[in-house]
Amino acid sequence: MAKLTIPRQELMYSGHAACPGCGPALAMRLLLKGLGPRTVVSVPASCWTVIATPYPTTALGVGMLDNAIEATGASISGLRAAADALGLGDLNVVGFAGDGGTADIGLQSLSGMLERGTDALYVMYDNEAYMNTGVQRSSATPQGAWTTTTPVAGEARGKLEPKKDIMAIVLAHHPVYAATLNPSFPEDFVRKVEKARERKGPRFFHVYAACPPGWRYDSDQTIELGRLATYAGIFPLYEVEMGRLRITRRMGQLKPVEEYLKAQGRFRHFSPEEVQQVQEQARARWDDLLARERAANPPERAAVPGEPASPALPPPVAGEALGRT
Repeated sequence: MAKLTIPRQELMYSGHAACPGCGPALAMRLLLKGLGPRTVVSVPASCWTVIATPYPTTALGVGMLDNAIEATGASISGLRAAADALGLGDLNVVGFAGDGGTADIGLQSLSGMLERGTDALYVMYDNEAYMNTGVQRSSATPQGAWTTTTPVAGEARGKLEPKKDIMAIVLAHHPVYAATLNPSFPEDFVRKVEKARERKGPRFFHVYAACPPGWRYDSDQTIELGRLATYAGIFPLYEVEMGRLRITRRMGQLKPVEEYLKAQGRFRHFSPEEVQQVQEQARARWDDLLARERAANPPERAAVPGEPASPALPPPVAGEALGRT
């Protein structure tokens, strides 16, 4: 009999207002399974304030606070300070914000929370546009994608700029733990949440969060689309712990990106040359991750008789190592 690795307890209830096939809804459900009931979630203006809290109801079995769209990092910093002052050191303090509220409007607040070493978990659910207000482009929208503010008509070919690398920005702040997560791989998702729950200091998740109406695909394809994203190298899964990167879902060979792109209306205008460009970018991204993993975990060299042992390198600086709260 297979061993159940995902907790049975449900802390997200039916009757919420999410669209069918909503990636952020799947992400929240798995996140709370891993964190448990001793959790408070701060959410900015986004799809999730509509999904979970149309007054006077809630879809969550944990405390939830609405905050201004630019202030999630500040909100969870305040919640952490208040919880500690009340002796609630075991409370999981979580910010759950979209890509617009994180990589754009809330970037300064995220940076401040990470730099101060706040003992909290910041989750960016990435549906790659401002979906709650009408599918407008964000800095996390992929290059070439259709949105209502980056149309495809005549010579217009969707968003001109490349997707912002939010993980590179986060890792420059030396968090205790950071990882990419994808609801299409629930065991990997929950394992990372449980690992983050046991850490003290600033932690960050970049979560793949597919959006059927915004990405223009059938809602029953969300899980399969997420798998394709990882298998094609569009959204690789890895974790960075105390500065050391480890890939958590390996592929012997990446799948062609064409199947992933053609499944979504926002990319259906891509020419063969544009598909090839995405393929090359995915290959380069995967090769870079492999190289970074090797650099962070070099093989041990056999000792040479008579040669003094090399001193151990100190761990990378992070909030936990500095004793920050």
